[in-house]
Amino acid sequence: MTGPDPQPRPRKPIFDAMRTIMRRRGFRQSEVERLDAASDETLGAGRTHMDSGPSGAASAETRTGGGSVPRIRRSRPAARRIGAEGIAIIKRFEGCARLRSDGLVEAYPDPASGDEPWTIGWGATGERIEPDSLIEPGTVWTQAQCDARLETDLERYAAEVTRAIGAAPTTQAQFDALLSFHYNTGAIRRATLTRLHCAGDHAGAAREFARWNKAAGRVMKGLVRRRAAEAALYLSRESNAGGSVR
Repeated sequence: MTGPDPQPRPRKPIFDAMRTIMRRRGFRQSEVERLDAASDETLGAGRTHMDSGPSGAASAETRTGGGSVPRIRRSRPAARRIGAEGIAIIKRFEGCARLRSDGLVEAYPDPASGDEPWTIGWGATGERIEPDSLIEPGTVWTQAQCDARLETDLERYAAEVTRAIGAAPTTQAQFDALLSFHYNTGAIRRATLTRLHCAGDHAGAAREFARWNKAAGRVMKGLVRRRAAEAALYLSRESNAGGSVR
């Protein structure tokens, strides 16, 4: 019988410290998920290559017949990259809005709340380019800064989608659709469509996109169009006939 983990991962102090640092607001769900993942990776780092034996002592080896062999560490799948069609959907629906007459791009409030989170460029929210500062009213970037932030964000979101789908066979079109969905919602780890995709139920996963059409409890026309475009890409000819991205 296996009892509870004798060393639970203490996430609460991490979140409390972050809340103190971020005095101005609480966490959004996508940020909670990112902190969860970082906590799991960091706090569990000491156990990735050592397992506790019956006595509680850590051992880096498995004893077999007087000899020993190193434990095989479980490797994560290599991060995948978004393709041109996925980038096109993100740029189409995020836009690079609030272009000023001087050529700079200005931050704008969330369309649903009229307030936080403030967004700039290709849908960037949260931290600004400068460390320890947030995107807020009055934040302005150049087009080059917007493009550079998009590239950085796409790499991060691609890594998160890769972890969420694991080794599930996934075509480039499917991956692009899932990444666009996650870029907008931050929900790849908890969404039913991810579970259905990993189970190989692609038709069921495609139907799930349409459920994510609300912001602040209201159906948004832009989200309806975006989810339809993502579902169509997910079920595209490349998705059915092309090779899987492994």
